Amino acid sequence: MKLNIYSIRAIYKFEMARTWRTLMQSVASPVISTSLYFVVFGSAIGSRMVEIDGISYGAFIIPGLIMLSLMTQSISNASFGIYMPTFSGTIYEVLSAPVSYVEIVIGYVGAAATKSTILGILILVTARLFVDYQIEHPLLMISFLLLTAITFSLFGFLIGIWADTFEKLQIIPLMIITPLAFLGGSFYSIDMLPAFWQTVTLFNPVVYLISGFRYSFFGSADVHIGISLGMTLLFLAVCMGLVWWIFRTGYRLKS
Repeated sequence: MKLNIYSIRAIYKFEMARTWRTLMQSVASPVISTSLYFVVFGSAIGSRMVEIDGISYGAFIIPGLIMLSLMTQSISNASFGIYMPTFSGTIYEVLSAPVSYVEIVIGYVGAAATKSTILGILILVTARLFVDYQIEHPLLMISFLLLTAITFSLFGFLIGIWADTFEKLQIIPLMIITPLAFLGGSFYSIDMLPAFWQTVTLFNPVVYLISGFRYSFFGSADVHIGISLGMTLLFLAVCMGLVWWIFRTGYRLKS
């Protein structure tokens, strides 16, 4: 199938332009809020805590905090991007245009993933102001960053189509993703938990994302890197399958 690059570029540029118009909300706000974690847990409290697996506490929490921001912002950007056309009715103009479903998804998801990736890199750079850290596997780090951004942008795309109110756009990021990230080893190693709770924690899918991302920094993680990568790819495949089903059936797009 030949892709219409012009239609993809039009959707992509429109979504990216929205980011530049709301820089304070889209970029500055999450960077500043995450920086507060580095100030409190990295510089203030972190200097008084013991090392975890030979890693200073301030450096240890960097991958988890980046993942937390990356996941929530990917969902937020993608869900809002597709929800607004659905809410205003302009989605029908997109659906009636000579644009395939694949091109629509690439345009919206690509823009959301780009924005969250830029945000993740900015947070990574900002962390250097407060904490010293090294990245042992930079290519793996970039791969996990992009893979997570694309996966959760697809997830956000699904939420944006499912939601019929602005409140529903916030339910999953605030009530599900954020708690899972906090309980998924963002601030601690799951090896520090009792055996029973270690087993329970492994049912948290976010554990594998944070663990794999942390491995790219320090070469050590709670879960084997192969399992982390496999679980991330599995979630990506599930999201792609659900997007395909939505466009095939017209769920919430034709009503």
